[in-house]
Parts: sequence; C-alpha cells; structure tokens
Amino acid sequence: MESGKLHNSRPHTLRFLTSLLAVVCVSTSLHAGLNNNGGQAVGGVLINPEGVVRNATIDEQRELANVARAAHQDPIGALTEATDMRMISLVGIQKALQECHDAGTPIPSDLVYMAGMTRIQYVFVDTDRNDIILAGPAEPWEMQQDGSVVGTVSGKSTMRLADLIVALRTVEDARREGISCSIEPTAEGRLNLRQMLRRVKLRPGQNPAIFEAQLKEAFGPQMILLSGVPKDCRYARILVAADYDMKRVALALTPSNVRGLPSYLEMSQNSRHSATQNPRWWMACNYEAMVKSEDALAWKLTGQGVKTLTEQDVIAADGTVEGAGRSDKIATKWAETMTDKYTELAKQMPVFGDLQSIMDMTVVATLISQEQLDVKAGIDMSTLQQQTDVVNLTSYAVPQSVDPQCSFIRGRSGWVVTASGGVDVNAFDVVRNQTVDAKVADTRQTALASAGERWWWNK
Repeated sequence: MESGKLHNSRPHTLRFLTSLLAVVCVSTSLHAGLNNNGGQAVGGVLINPEGVVRNATIDEQRELANVARAAHQDPIGALTEATDMRMISLVGIQKALQECHDAGTPIPSDLVYMAGMTRIQYVFVDTDRNDIILAGPAEPWEMQQDGSVVGTVSGKSTMRLADLIVALRTVEDARREGISCSIEPTAEGRLNLRQMLRRVKLRPGQNPAIFEAQLKEAFGPQMILLSGVPKDCRYARILVAADYDMKRVALALTPSNVRGLPSYLEMSQNSRHSATQNPRWWMACNYEAMVKSEDALAWKLTGQGVKTLTEQDVIAADGTVEGAGRSDKIATKWAETMTDKYTELAKQMPVFGDLQSIMDMTVVATLISQEQLDVKAGIDMSTLQQQTDVVNLTSYAVPQSVDPQCSFIRGRSGWVVTASGGVDVNAFDVVRNQTVDAKVADTRQTALASAGERWWWNK
C-alpha cells in the first residue's frame, strides 16, 4: 500500500500524524453459496488455515472470479422487474430448500439472493396460511467485476439467504454475548510503537514514509475479535470487512469516492491531539421505533440501519487502553458525516450495503424470537433456525490477525492514531423500542391478499 503523500517538511521529532491500521484483506463479495465449497479463498484474497491473509495474485483473482460466476445465475421472468414491495415466504423458502436437498440439485440464485430483495421493511404473520412473510424493495441483480452482487437499478447490495440463516440461528448466542467485531492493536504493539517513535527524528524535507517498515515492525499484527456468530461464516466476514473498510476510509488508505466524505486524517490536518488519546470508531444499529399493528401481526422497520459512533481511547503507559467516555470533536464530525453519507458510501463500497442487510436480518430474526412470531404463525422453522443436513452454509477459513498499514499527513503534535473500533449489532434494543400504528395492518392485508403459489410475489 502506498503511503499518503502529505507530510510535514519542517524539522521535528517525527511530528506527523501516523495512522496504523490492521488491514483485513477480505472481500465479502464472492457468491456465498449455501452448500459447503471450502473456505481457502474469498473474493480477491487467500486465507490459509492459520488465518494468515494475503492478496491473491492476478491469476488467483481471475480464478476466484470465474468460480463466483460459475455459481451465479442472472434473474429471469418477473424477477427482471424492480418493485417497491416484494414478499418472501419463510415457509416457502424452507420448502424450496428441502426440494433442492431431496433432488440433490444446487440451490438456485433466486433463493441465494432472496428474490433480489435489497432491504427488509415489513414482517407479516400469516395466520391463515401459517407463514411469516418478509417484505421490502427488490430488483434484478447482477454480479460486478469484483464479484459483488448488487441491484441493477439502485446499485444497492442484494440480500443473501445465507446471512439470514445465520441471523436466525444465532439469536440466543447474541442474547448471551452480543454480536460484535473489532480489529485491535495489542498492548505490546502500542508500547513498542511509542518507544520507537521516541527514537526517530525527521530531517527537514524528509518524507516520513521512509519509516513505514519500522513502524509496521514495531506495531506488529493486530487481532481480529468476533463474537455472537460463527467465525467461519459470511456474516462474520461482512463484520470484519466493514470494520476494515471503515478504518481505511477514515485513515486515508482508500478514498470513499463520496462527495463530502473526506478521510478523518484530512479533517484532522493541523489539529492538535494528545499522544495518549486516540479515536475509536464503530458502527451500530440505526433504527427508529419498531412500528406494529394492534394485534402485533404486522411490523415495520424504519431507519437507515447503520450509524457510526466514536469515543476516545486512553492509552496507558503499558500500552493497554480503556474508553474515556468522551469523544474528539473532529472524530465526532467524521462519524456523523459517514452516517449522513452512508447510503452513498454503500453504493461505492458494497460491503457497507452488506452490513446494512445483515443489520435488517438480525433485527428480523430477533423480532421473530422475542415476539414468538413463529408460534403465532403456527410454523416449524427448524430448517432455517437449526443446524440440519438440508442447508450446509459455506465455511471459510477464519481470519485471525492482520498486518498494519500506514498513512501520513501533516500534524501539529507527535500523534499516533491507532484505528480501533469495530461493529456492534444490538438488535434487542431495536426490537424493544415499539410503537403502534393501525396503518401497518392495512399494508399486511394488501400484501397477503396478493399471495400466490410460489415462495415470492409482488404487491
């Protein structure tokens, strides 16, 4: 990775803003089939069984893309049309999966991509047909050159059934330990870096990038921490990759390509910070109150789904950190800007759209469990909610640690910014926040009245 070109040419003791980021080279855009096809390769990288991550060569990338395309099917028939409201039957999905299993046939792309759905806006309980219906906008899908699958109309990420199944199967794990991901520097690495920076002096006109190798060696690998979901599933990789890309955008290691969303480093130029306090960013659920009908058979999700938050980390003399309970003004401004620009960012970087999707799915899975919607519907959801031989999710090698990268920008103090943070998916708080609106019942009635024989239909 080429270091940034902005630096301070004035003589000082390494007085530049150094950003160190553990880069998780994990693309979550590869077709995530529901059958187990091995986990050594994902997107444009290879991960060995020990969790060591490296970029794939050009030939390897070509081979990975060919594998993804071989499993991909373009939409046909009515699925080639976009709609503001597409309904999906969970009972119908289970039946379709069972039929594929019994026939020994691959799971078709219309199931893999949930009939082209891009968001989940409604959950309806169908007591007459004993079913639970998910509803939201949908459109034809296409696979981009990097392997990501997005809608042909909006460019939004297309939802994946594999992620919904993980969300449904991990509600109790999430209840116990929460769903989260973080990429964290070690205390030893922070301490080594601080000691190294005290020894280095920068001559007038000297580019600080010449110290990049020493900075990386001193800082060492950073640890990937995951909880609440299996570490070898696509859902987990979305968490990791979204965390990784957020930090890369913040630290000017990759452009957002969104007007009005600069890097945190650009916003921080010529500002003064303490060397012992560094910003932490994380993404969390961002929903308004759950809207329900009076009989609690119709539910509506409202809100963007994802927001970015920040606070300061205080670094102790031994390299350990703890939250300061307060935030830096510039870091807060950057977090608010990313939240405001999130929809645009998700179109430029599909992993953020994937994160938005799994937020929706996790809220829905939690809602079904908390409100016992499956009991109200009188259905058995074991195919989706439990480990069975009907559905084998793809298993990937687990990323465990990654090497740091550096970027440099002019500063007024001897800062070291370590990009900590992550993703926190707390759907229980979202589901507990409820309000009643009779209009949702009318939407349910209209949606269910248009049901047909297949597992999806349009309003």
